[in-house]
Amino acid sequence: MSNGFDVVAENLRTRYQKVQGNGEQIPPGYDLIENRVLDSLGFVEFILLLEEHSGREISIDSVSREDFRTVESIRKRFFDGV
Repeated sequence: MSNGFDVVAENLRTRYQKVQGNGEQIPPGYDLIENRVLDSLGFVEFILLLEEHSGREISIDSVSREDFRTVESIRKRFFDGV
């Protein structure tokens, strides 16, 4: 059984592969915002996915762009210690 972060990470991999047009994995430290893996059109949908799989409500006022820069920053901010 996968945990919530696994589902979120798989969603990010799918987004990355669509942007890059290949089947590669996301490189460590890859900037998801700068490289438009997370863009304004899909951001609200991604927040809803995070809420569902982290088990907590996410207030837009309580997060920053840095929380979403990399897969690792998302894991640390929303899943470590949950």
